[in-house]
Amino acid sequence: MSADKLYGTVLVRAKEIMDFIAQTDSNPTLKEISDGTNMTSSTASKILTTLDVLGLVSRTEDDKSYKLGMELFRYGQRVAASFDIRAMTKVPLSKLRDETSETINLGVIANHRVSLIEKYESTQSVNLKSQIGGQMNLYSSSMGKAMLATLDEQELNDYFAHVGPLKQVGPNTITDQEKLKEDLGLVRERGYSIDNEENEPDVYCIGFSLKKNNRLYGAFSITTPKYRMSIDRQGSFINFAKRAQKDILKFL
Repeated sequence: MSADKLYGTVLVRAKEIMDFIAQTDSNPTLKEISDGTNMTSSTASKILTTLDVLGLVSRTEDDKSYKLGMELFRYGQRVAASFDIRAMTKVPLSKLRDETSETINLGVIANHRVSLIEKYESTQSVNLKSQIGGQMNLYSSSMGKAMLATLDEQELNDYFAHVGPLKQVGPNTITDQEKLKEDLGLVRERGYSIDNEENEPDVYCIGFSLKKNNRLYGAFSITTPKYRMSIDRQGSFINFAKRAQKDILKFL
C-alpha cells in the first residue's frame, strides 16, 4: 500500500525521518535529512520539531544535527520485555544466585527509572525494599548506573534534564551530576557498577548492563547486605556475574 493511501501520512514521513537518522553513521543535519528522505526542508523541520518535543529525536549540542531521542529507550525496553527477557535470562541468573548465595535482580528502563521485572531470592535473604514491579532511580541503583553508563554524553544530559536535581535516597547517594558522571566513567572502565548504600541503607549491589549491537536490553545486579560483602567475595561475585552476562548476551 502506498503512503498516500494511509491515514495520517505525516506519521509515515516521521518514520522515514527516524529510519534515516537510525541508518546514518553520523548525526545528520536538516539538509541531509531533507535530501535523504526527499522532503522539503520546511516539512522535515516541522516534523523534526514535533519529534523533538515528543522525545523521539533530539538535537545535538551544537544544535545543527539530529539523533534518536531518549524516549525510544522506553519503547525499546517494552519491546525487550515483550519477547520476555526474563525467560532468556532465567538459567544464567538462577545459576548466579546459586553461585553467590545472594539475591539477583533483573531490571529494564521504564519512564527514566529502573523497573524490576524479575528477582531470584537468596536462601539467606534479608528484608529488602525491592519487589517485582517496583521502581528505583537510575542514578542511585547499581542496575540504573550500569545502564546510564551505556549512554553517550547527549543522552546522559537529556536524562539529567528530565529528572532534575538528584535527591538523596540512601546514605551515600551521589547527588552531584559531575561526580556521578565520574562514577559512570569508572563503570565503563571496569564493566560493572557499585551501589554502596546509595539506594538503601546497609545494602550493597553490583550491577551489569545487558547491551548488544547498540541495543540496551536491561541490567541485572547482585544484592547483598553490606556486612556480608568482602573484597574476596566481591571478586568472586564479579567473575561469576561476568560469565552470566556473557552467557545471556549470546542469546540476545
